[in-house]
Amino acid sequence: MPVADGVTEDPIWLKSSYSGGNTTECLEVAFRRAQVLIRDSKRHAGPRLRISAETWRRFVADV
Repeated sequence: MPVADGVTEDPIWLKSSYSGGNTTECLEVAFRRAQVLIRDSKRHAGPRLRISAETWRRFVADV
């Protein structure tokens, strides 16, 4: 998924289609121009991890 797609002022959070319906153990990601935000789906206002788009690309390629 290209990181540049969906860039807005407010991040649009996405959750994997493989996540369970019980919403107990999921991460959400939001794509920004040069970074990716990651958060716990149960704690929307909680801490967020911010990584570079290149780091995200390498992670997805390795997984």
